[in-house]
Amino acid sequence: MNHLLHINTALDHAYVAVSKDDTLLASRENGVQKEHGSFLQPAIKSILQEANVAMREIEAVSVVNGPGSYTGLRVGLAAAKGICFALDKPLICLSTLDWLAQPFNSYMTNIICPMIDARRMEVFTAMYEPSLKLLIPPQALVIDETSFPELEAKKILFTGNGRNKLPQRISEHPNSIYPTNSAGISDQVDMAYLLYAGKKFSNLAYTEPFYLKSFYTTAKK
Repeated sequence: MNHLLHINTALDHAYVAVSKDDTLLASRENGVQKEHGSFLQPAIKSILQEANVAMREIEAVSVVNGPGSYTGLRVGLAAAKGICFALDKPLICLSTLDWLAQPFNSYMTNIICPMIDARRMEVFTAMYEPSLKLLIPPQALVIDETSFPELEAKKILFTGNGRNKLPQRISEHPNSIYPTNSAGISDQVDMAYLLYAGKKFSNLAYTEPFYLKSFYTTAKK
């Protein structure tokens, strides 16, 4: 039995969890995005105590590594890499878009389209088959009335916080599917364990957040 630690600070809600293989033992969630950094270390300590697992028993650390919040991605990966370096254990990186699509594996739709809010009318998105095979790779997309012409012939399931930007023509289209459930920490546990079992690890020294776009900010006057 292998204990895995899981970190996810990519979006507005942050999660940490500890699992035994693919069985979730304990988790914590934080819903205030600007507090993700201060949330992590106390939450990790708390879940390890609850699960009666010592830090030295952790065999790998998984982290949702982008795209997403620039600050959140840096915070999550830095914490994950620090623990891996200290314990000399492998790092497992997961795509945020893969994670958002995970709950809908085999869902009755033609396309799964996770969407991440990325300023103004832009989103980070990708498209998947119901088997979760990638159809269109991750990209930054500006949403307008002409987006997603595939709706005329195919059902599309929209998930993630970026779907709120979809115009009425798309959101109310008869081929649009808006599920009420969404990805959570248990989905990350399942994905991470499969990668752990397959020994599909990330390079600890060179892995960086997957921003998808370069960070930019407004210069101070």
